[in-house]
Amino acid sequence: LFLVSFFVICLHQNIGLMKFFKILIAVSFILFSSICFAQDAQIERLKAYIEKSKDDSTKVDTLIELSKQYSIKSPDGAIFMARIAKNLSEKIKYAKGTAKALKSIGNGYYYKGIFIESINYYQQALAIFDSIGDKQGVANIQNNLAGIYDTQGEDSKAIEYFFNALKIAEEIHDTLRIATTLNNIAVVYQHKRKTQDKTKEFYLKALAFEEKIEDPLDRADLIGSTTAGLGQYYFEKDSGDFKNNPAALDTALLYTEKSLEVRKGTQDEPYVLNQLGLIYKVKKDYNKAIAYQKEAIEIAKKFEAIDDIAISLVGLAQTYLKKGDTKLALQTFKDAEKTADETKAIYKLKEIYEGQAQAYARLHDYSNAYKYQYLLLGVKDTIYNIEGDKKLQGTQFIFEIEKKEGKINLLTKDAQIQQQEIQHQKLVRNSFVGGFAVVLFFAGIFFNQRNKISKEKKRSDELLLNILPSETAEELKATGTAKTKSFDLVTVMFTDFKNFTQASEKLTPEELVKEINHCYSAFDNIITRYGIEKIKTIGDSYMCAGGLPAANSTHPEDVVNAGLEMQQFIEKNKSERISKDQPFFDLRLGIHTGPVVAGIVGIKKFAYDIWGDTVNTASRMESSGEIGKVNISGTTYELIKNKFKCNYRGKIEAKNKGQIDMYFVEGKNG
Repeated sequence: LFLVSFFVICLHQNIGLMKFFKILIAVSFILFSSICFAQDAQIERLKAYIEKSKDDSTKVDTLIELSKQYSIKSPDGAIFMARIAKNLSEKIKYAKGTAKALKSIGNGYYYKGIFIESINYYQQALAIFDSIGDKQGVANIQNNLAGIYDTQGEDSKAIEYFFNALKIAEEIHDTLRIATTLNNIAVVYQHKRKTQDKTKEFYLKALAFEEKIEDPLDRADLIGSTTAGLGQYYFEKDSGDFKNNPAALDTALLYTEKSLEVRKGTQDEPYVLNQLGLIYKVKKDYNKAIAYQKEAIEIAKKFEAIDDIAISLVGLAQTYLKKGDTKLALQTFKDAEKTADETKAIYKLKEIYEGQAQAYARLHDYSNAYKYQYLLLGVKDTIYNIEGDKKLQGTQFIFEIEKKEGKINLLTKDAQIQQQEIQHQKLVRNSFVGGFAVVLFFAGIFFNQRNKISKEKKRSDELLLNILPSETAEELKATGTAKTKSFDLVTVMFTDFKNFTQASEKLTPEELVKEINHCYSAFDNIITRYGIEKIKTIGDSYMCAGGLPAANSTHPEDVVNAGLEMQQFIEKNKSERISKDQPFFDLRLGIHTGPVVAGIVGIKKFAYDIWGDTVNTASRMESSGEIGKVNISGTTYELIKNKFKCNYRGKIEAKNKGQIDMYFVEGKNG
């Protein structure tokens, strides 16, 4: 009704069709911004500027500036505004505006964590900046691309893009960009111990240029970052062994104090204060260390920076422990644990559990010391899994970049649906010609597009069910979250390929992936027949569990049967590959039964997972097994001994678990 009324008014006022669409875009944009986003003064001023401006190129630049303002707090809003800017700049043939808008769209996808799309738009922007000879724009995009590869752990690719950006920045004498890029290069080198000397070299080069930057805010920000990095470099130099190089600690202190001078009153101040506390702790000046770390906590609370609060609490607790104030250390570790639990800071929890175990041991409370040592082992296994997942994600990222395949990604589905709705509105607007007939036409297109969106949603749901159990998927769709659940008895299986390294040396990457996929597909079919839930794969390791998400009484038998069939499949596959003179895999397989907690955690790249000592023990069953055998624990044996022939192996030593009764399953009874 609003569109019809607006169109009739424009006709009555003799406003042309093109002007009508311009006004409509401006009005729609103002309405969208007012409804969807926060009303802070800077953004309101920019919106008012768009409304008053008569110059289309100015509107483009202002829309892009608005997109920047929203890129972190609302990436979808940033993308929306950047797309409007792109369409307008293309219409008026404003190439630089088009490139800047594409870059802003890429920024939006970056903050959404959709790096493939981000790189796509950055590359488009790069091509336009290059074609119009805008070297500053080219350097900026090179820096952005490097940043993505850096976050994905692709250091060599990140360095390549950073050096490209540095070369251009030097050509155009852009001091700010030279300093920024040198600092970024130093950060990448700092990731690895082997490149420590280069870290120092590039930080010092960056610092020399930063002193020349005219803008005081930019200068302070970069100097604060670089001096903090140098402080960390000297603090970590030689793995923190200051006996042979005591001057390194004083140099670390010097640079960290310089960083604090320019970071006073900023959100980065707590990090620097805590770093000073760590340095003074090593210098055994515990009172100064405690004072800095307490100050860091108070400032972090003002900024509501939960991560910094947790980091500083851990640092303070460690200082108390080092000083000998064990009870105070214990209380501070408990405060840190509450904060770390809020943010699921798994790496901080490792330090917290380790510190609490030490503190309880000092207090001769061995029951609690054992409890936190046990929790520490669990968190270490989780971290091991996280690191494995990161490596796989990095490999997948590069694979997608190289292949450039337009695969459907579950996590971008909502964004695709939203974009379809925007396209739908655009189609309706451009097709609007007035009167009741137009409204009917609008309705027809609306229902047609809604059906298309419905189909996309259905496909998205199917993909979700392929990743998560149906009960968990339904709960996630209904509430946006899925609660973890405890299961009293679940049977967990781990498998691991042997000869994997040898086979990988003889096969091409494509052949290796094909063979792994062949085996895993067979495993998937086997466990599906037995109603077993696949949990995940990490490289050449496969994990599944029976008795969840729907509890049942047959899961120990089901999982053992599946394990026997997997070994039979691998043996048959091995024979076929030997006959063709091809590399082959052997399989080690372990099973254990016990309680677990299951569910999904985080907000991105959902994965159903299980946790608990049962998982750790099942993993030890696999690593303590033998090729071609189904190795089970004494617990699982007691549940299946009447249905399977088993050979007792005795008590076998398992890493971090002590001696465990183990059995080989030879086959079914009868």
